[in-house]
Amino acid sequence: MALVAGPAGAQNINNDPIYATVNLSAGFDNDPYTVDLSSGGSNAASELGSPCSGYIATSPDVRLVYDAGSLPLIISVNSKADTTLVVNAPDGRWYCDDDGGNGNNPSVRFNSPRSGRYEVWVGTYGSGEMHSATLNISELYSQ
Repeated sequence: MALVAGPAGAQNINNDPIYATVNLSAGFDNDPYTVDLSSGGSNAASELGSPCSGYIATSPDVRLVYDAGSLPLIISVNSKADTTLVVNAPDGRWYCDDDGGNGNNPSVRFNSPRSGRYEVWVGTYGSGEMHSATLNISELYSQ
């Protein structure tokens, strides 16, 4: 996982999410919480700064409203395609990953997560390419 403090580029954290708004509190049941989606978009994530990669949508794919506790927060993706992950956290910073999860899957881990909104984008390497993916939100493990 890498932290990027750069400008937001074409991403709009205040747009309605494409797939879901998820409200979770620390210790939530059914861990991992999953959202099925299509990864990708037409905006180069690299515009957010290095090492963000892939192509993502303008609006977030998922908005997570999280009430933090003592456990870590792990946001990861499971897909047959090589996906990327971009997260705008409650601290206003951008966190990006490519292959930090299992295989070619990305994962972003917050060891001491903050309460608040996490805007999440799942990217692909080709502009306009869309691939089936599952976003996983966990306090226990990365996919």
